[in-house]
Amino acid sequence: MINQSPVALQELCASPQFIVNGATRLDFRQGKLNDCWLLSAIASLSVHRSLLKKVMPLEQSFQEGYSGCFTFKFWQYGQWEEVKVDDRLPTQDNSLIYLSSPERHEFWSSLLEKAYAKVKGGYRALDMGFPHEAMVDMTGGVTETLTASHLTRDPPAFLSQLLAKGALINCANCQGPLEQKNELGIMFRHAYSLTAVERVQTAHGTVDLVRLLNPWGNTEWEGPWSDMQGPEWKSVSVEEQSRLQRVRREDGEFWMLVSDFQQNFETLEVCHLTEPIDERGSSVPWCSIMHHGNWVPYISAGGSAKEGSFWQNPQFYFTLSEVDSSTASTQKTCSFVLALMQKHQRRRGVDLNIALHIFPAHPKNTYLSPEDLSAQRPVLCSPSYSRRREVVLRGTLPPGRYIIIPSTQEANQQGTFLLRVLTEKGNAATPSHRPPLEISPATEVRDKSITK
Repeated sequence: MINQSPVALQELCASPQFIVNGATRLDFRQGKLNDCWLLSAIASLSVHRSLLKKVMPLEQSFQEGYSGCFTFKFWQYGQWEEVKVDDRLPTQDNSLIYLSSPERHEFWSSLLEKAYAKVKGGYRALDMGFPHEAMVDMTGGVTETLTASHLTRDPPAFLSQLLAKGALINCANCQGPLEQKNELGIMFRHAYSLTAVERVQTAHGTVDLVRLLNPWGNTEWEGPWSDMQGPEWKSVSVEEQSRLQRVRREDGEFWMLVSDFQQNFETLEVCHLTEPIDERGSSVPWCSIMHHGNWVPYISAGGSAKEGSFWQNPQFYFTLSEVDSSTASTQKTCSFVLALMQKHQRRRGVDLNIALHIFPAHPKNTYLSPEDLSAQRPVLCSPSYSRRREVVLRGTLPPGRYIIIPSTQEANQQGTFLLRVLTEKGNAATPSHRPPLEISPATEVRDKSITK
């Protein structure tokens, strides 16, 4: 039975080690929690040593300078917070019941899971979750959701560019029963990590493959290019397979064609990094601007764009002046990603429906009045209001002056938020300051609810 008093690892193992032969994407197996969403994020993280070092100092050990606890760091609402845990872990029949390593005396991944559970309120809080939240908490990045079948005209190049910028990519197929498999071995509603995209030379030409990792470790792709039964590998030289670090065993890691990937996976959660990573082959990530704000009932919580009080919401003046370096000469546009995160709502037991809207700025002012907003439509907005912790809006716009308005679906809801603006170059976003409002008859009618 499960030991309700966690066991010290020195009692479980004669010579416990924090890390054995480096911390890698193959160092863990899922336990009795439905937290593959977390494991897929850890797998993506472990591909980048500099990111992993940010979350956990790799020099920690059970030997030199050991104090009985381990230190981890997680990004929480704009800052990195330190979390300390002891080395006692829940067991059953002298085995760990939650995340564990194939190396029975290696425990970095188990202790990382324990630290993250402490942040979230306990192990049970990890039972079912969202990969994008774990990736944000472990990188400080911004995560957007994409549809696998609707990627750009050149999916291999698009995915390669994301990985080159250090993006972490998780994916899932949600078209079947929980944790059941399709006919080719892909589990439904189960988070996988996409860790590489390669153009592979074969005896018949080149093919584009993606490398995926299943945190369960014992279920893999069974179609073309599968690890164990894929005859396609016979056309690839030993040297090329070595370059790919291909391993022929059921360890949860496998390769598949990009086209098969798009047919067998539905959604991708892409975490864009906002801090540079010190690794060869990685380009500079997005430039990031961060602002904290509040929705205060009857003051700055105006509700949705359908509400007459929408103008009361916080506004941010957004300037785009530097076009993308990759933009064609006939299309001068600026790429950006906006991320609106509601803060601490789950501790209060309330998730707000939130969204983002972008409007053209007033020709002379950095703030939009009620009359300004009633006279124009947004140039870009969230497709709908969402209860997600963070909503993300990606877009491209011509150079110019814009206003960003974060809002809740219902007016006069209390909440705090973090707004992050990511651009490829150094564009700017600053809070707009509301001028004293001149009360007109129209405005007075709209705001009767405020004065009651």
